Amino acid sequence: EAFIQKLNPGTDLEHLEPGDELKVPNVLPFEIEKITEQKIAPNPKFAARKIYVDTTERLLEVFENNQLVCVFPITPGSTTLPAPIGTWKIQGAATWPWFRYDEGMLNYGIRTENYYNLPPGPNNLVGVIWMSLNKTGIGIHGTNNPETIGRAASHGCIRLANWDAARVKDLVSVGNTVIIF
Repeated sequence: EAFIQKLNPGTDLEHLEPGDELKVPNVLPFEIEKITEQKIAPNPKFAARKIYVDTTERLLEVFENNQLVCVFPITPGSTTLPAPIGTWKIQGAATWPWFRYDEGMLNYGIRTENYYNLPPGPNNLVGVIWMSLNKTGIGIHGTNNPETIGRAASHGCIRLANWDAARVKDLVSVGNTVIIF
């Protein structure tokens, strides 16, 4: 609901009447089968883009030359494990990522020798995309559990629904600045 309100500033969503017009997200079809396992190379066409992560509104916004390109709802960490406030860079990206399940890293930010490597697939906890930031263990990624977007907490990462993560990867580039606030 907060996302729809942001798209329609000044509109009282509680008192809509027949015939009222609203802006709504343009959700494109998502075909998971078309995503192939690969590392994603930098895209010079998007080198000037910046990504803003609003942890209060729970939104990821992509800008180019101070113009909004797109907005996606997210889950940005939790009160105990918040997304790291600051300015970061996307240092790498991959589709169908492996996930290193390490409770020490997830709960305390400390990499341990007690972990499991979870293979790529629809049940992988980081979904179909992983974009690592230059902050150890933190990334922008999909999820196997889309109903948690905007509601539940993550372990400090920026979580998107898989269909949104698949679109974000085509709109940003390795090397882009990510500002989390």
